[in-house]
Amino acid sequence: MEKSWKRLAIDTATKYVYLSLVIDDREVACVYQEGINNHSVTVIPLLVELLEKQNLKLKDIDEIIVGVGPGSYTGVRIGVSIAKMIGFLNNVRITSVSSLALIASGADNGYVVPLIDARRGNAFMACFKLDEGKMTYVLEDTLANVDEFLSRIDGAYRINTEGPYDIEKILKSYLTSPVDDIHALVPNYLQVTEAEKNRCQ
Repeated sequence: MEKSWKRLAIDTATKYVYLSLVIDDREVACVYQEGINNHSVTVIPLLVELLEKQNLKLKDIDEIIVGVGPGSYTGVRIGVSIAKMIGFLNNVRITSVSSLALIASGADNGYVVPLIDARRGNAFMACFKLDEGKMTYVLEDTLANVDEFLSRIDGAYRINTEGPYDIEKILKSYLTSPVDDIHALVPNYLQVTEAEKNRCQ
C-alpha cells in the first residue's frame, strides 16, 4: 500500500494562528484561532494538539508549507522560525507560500484582494482571480497605498482581510514554492522595519 503524503501548513503573519494538516491533498484538520500578541506561546501547543488528535507526530510529516508573509513583522518571523526548526530537526521538506495567497484562498470566484493593514493608508496587498477552485495572480504581493492599488484593478473585486483559508485551493493552484536551502529561508517583509530605518539615519 502506497504511503500517504502528509503536509503541515503554518501561518502566523496576521493576528490569527493558522495550522492545517493535509493528507494526500485533502485537509483533515485545521486550527484558525485569533491570538493576543502571543503567537510565540500558542503555536507549538496548538500544533501538538492538532497532530495528537490525528495520532501523528512531527516525524510523520513529509512536508511543511509555511506562510512567509508579508504581514506582521514579529508574526511572520515566528511562523518561519518554527517551520525551519521542525524541518531541520526532522529532515522535512519545506515549501513556502504567500500569506496573502492564503488570505485570498477563502474567497469564491472572481477577483479578490487580500489586504493586511500597514497603517497610514498603506497595506500589504495582491490581487488574484479565482475560477473553479483555482487561483492565479493578477497583481503580485506589494506594500502600497490602498486607493492607488485598487485603482489598478479593472472590474469588480472583493477584499479579504482574514480567513478562513482554503489550503486545498492553494495546492490545486500550485502557489507553493520549494525551499532548496532551509537556512536561507527568510520572511517576505516587503518593508524596512523601524529599527532598520533608525539605524540607517
